[in-house]
Amino acid sequence: MLSVELHTHSNLSYDGRDPVELLLEQAGAVGLDAIAITDHDEIAASLRAAELAPEYGLVGIPGTEITSEAGHVLGIGVDERVPPGLSYGETLERIHDLGGIAVVPHPFQSSRSGVGAKVSRDELARADAIEVYNSRLLTGRSNRKAKRFARSRGLPMTAGSDAHIGEMVGQAVTRVDTRGERSVEAILAGIREGRTSVDGRRTPWRISFRQAGGGVKRRIRNRLASLLG
Repeated sequence: MLSVELHTHSNLSYDGRDPVELLLEQAGAVGLDAIAITDHDEIAASLRAAELAPEYGLVGIPGTEITSEAGHVLGIGVDERVPPGLSYGETLERIHDLGGIAVVPHPFQSSRSGVGAKVSRDELARADAIEVYNSRLLTGRSNRKAKRFARSRGLPMTAGSDAHIGEMVGQAVTRVDTRGERSVEAILAGIREGRTSVDGRRTPWRISFRQAGGGVKRRIRNRLASLLG
């Protein structure tokens, strides 16, 4: 079983803080086997991280968190940017066309752009996997709802720290049975086939609030820079 972090953000995300090198260093320090950097609607940092990952003893998985019309979808294993603003269904199709898998993060957290409020349950079940443990939780209710849904539809389950700062990488991991192979392809196949288990710890509230506050500040700063530029 490989321990995989599938949901993290670098400073290329509007709400991320740290460069990929720091995220990779943390992933190696906490004993992860593989990591995907999934910046919001960007992929350059993730591709760089995938190239650098072996230097840290890691498998680097390219990926991105895409803002579809319905909300967020993780494209895991894609090496091209998927444009935001597409329909949920078209977003899934683009991910598949690029050879990746579509994982729906925090589906029942509408305040964090979960798709559950805007797509039918049948549409939601078209995803390759459901993130059933997101470390940035308040009560855990949404995670439990996601797990019940995934179980009811026989969908593969994943976890993710949703880290926006380096020290939170590895708070939630997906353990993937890759049948002894250590590669991106084996990890994607293991997830598709449901050979996963999840393990997670809550991000401390003070850090969740700090991550959220830092994201707002960076968003305002970037917006001002674009207007002035």
